[in-house]
Amino acid sequence: MDFKVEISAKNMEVTERISDYINKKVAKFDRLLPAIDEVRIDLSHLKNARSLSDRNVAQITVRGKGYILRAEERADDIFTAMDITLEKMQRQIERYKGKRERGRGDGTPASAVAPEPAIEEQVERPVIVRRKEFTLVPMDEAEAIEQMALLGHENFFIFYNANSSQINVLYRRRDGSYGLIEPKVG
Repeated sequence: MDFKVEISAKNMEVTERISDYINKKVAKFDRLLPAIDEVRIDLSHLKNARSLSDRNVAQITVRGKGYILRAEERADDIFTAMDITLEKMQRQIERYKGKRERGRGDGTPASAVAPEPAIEEQVERPVIVRRKEFTLVPMDEAEAIEQMALLGHENFFIFYNANSSQINVLYRRRDGSYGLIEPKVG
C-alpha cells in the first residue's frame, strides 16, 4: 500500500478491530487505482438521527493527483456502513478509471475515442410523460391537512394559502408530523 490512510471518528472510538478491518479493505484500492496519495476515513455515530438505521456514518475520501473521490453511507452498524461505502467507492474508482482510459490526452476528439453505442444501449433522458392541471381553492393550513387526508395524498399536498396569499406545499415528515414549504421568488 503506497498511500496514507487516515481514520478519524466523531462520537465513537476507533477500536483496533475497526482499524484493522478498514486497513484490510482499503488496501484493495491500490490494485484498482495505483495513483492514490491519501485515503481519509471519517466515521461518526449520530445520537439524534431520524432513525436507528441512520445512526452510523462512514465517509471515504480518496485523493490523488488531479482527482478527489468521495462516498458516504449510513447504516445501523458501523461495519455495514463501511462495507456499503467501500462498494460505492470501488464503483466510483472504476467509473473514474474508465473515463481516464477513454480520455483525450493525445488530442483526439471525443467522438473518435467513445465507442458507438448500440441502439438499445442509448440512455434516454427523463421526459415529462404526464401533466396535471387543477384549480387551487384558497384554504388555511388546517384545511389543507384535512384535504390531504381526505384525498389520500400520503406524501404531499399543494394548496393556495388564504392567510399568506401564496402557493404552499404541505408534506408529511417521517415522524408523522407535517412540514410546510413556503416558496419565495428570489
